[in-house]
Amino acid sequence: MKQVAIASGKGGTGKTSLVASFANFADAIIADCDVDAPNLHLILKPEILEKIPFEGMELAKIEEDKCIKCGKCEKACRFGAIEDFKVIEEKCEGCGVCQLVCPVDAIHLHKRVTGYVFVSRTRFGGFVYGLLSPGEEASGKLVSQVRKKAEEMANKEGKEMIIIDSPAGIGCPVIASIGNTNLVVIVTEPTMAAIHDMERVLSTAEHFRVKTVVVINKHDINEEMSKKIEEFCRRRSIDIIGKIPFSKKFVEAMIEGKSVVEYDNEIARIVKNIWENIEKMLEYEGKDNL
Repeated sequence: MKQVAIASGKGGTGKTSLVASFANFADAIIADCDVDAPNLHLILKPEILEKIPFEGMELAKIEEDKCIKCGKCEKACRFGAIEDFKVIEEKCEGCGVCQLVCPVDAIHLHKRVTGYVFVSRTRFGGFVYGLLSPGEEASGKLVSQVRKKAEEMANKEGKEMIIIDSPAGIGCPVIASIGNTNLVVIVTEPTMAAIHDMERVLSTAEHFRVKTVVVINKHDINEEMSKKIEEFCRRRSIDIIGKIPFSKKFVEAMIEGKSVVEYDNEIARIVKNIWENIEKMLEYEGKDNL
């Protein structure tokens, strides 16, 4: 099974729009791993088949019948999560210090639901995404659960590819999204910070020894910077597999609840060519591993 992660060093580069467009051409399961702020479902309009609770951080609970109200737990909690001998759930980090200092064993940690994994179906096929509750942590673990469910769905339906919409940046959910994939596609745009943002994702991908390629979106809004990006990629021996011109069609398509390739034939031709380049690279990789 091949897995392709679409990533970016910052938000707003057009990464999710590309994933939605690739869904038109690929016989694949789509996974939205941006669990803190998923938005691919707004375009794909999924029919939810299964909603699976995700238990992330643990939560402290004080047993009132055992508590002697000594106040040691409140003094020890560095997060201010205990007041008047009660746990404030929104502040509790599940560190367990209160449990350690309690002299009468009145405090215990238990799992809590901090998000959900949604297994669904769209007009393009299987789709899995996660949603972390506001203010919660362990997003990397939730991403791992999303990927696990996507793999299960792919195996069940006989699909040989998963396309991952990775979060932007280089944090824990990004690491969980691109690790153990076959290819990372970095979507960038010609801005002053573009090369710096690309380097961050490149370093992360290189750490996991994942091949990386680049797509330049809105390449014509700053031709000089686009050339700098191309020169950077040449120096680093990174393939640029496509360049997409600036177009208001992306926004118009989203307003209509469509992928841009369903909305505009010219952009569809460009994006299809990019996807075909991705398929070729995956094919070559497969031959190299024989």
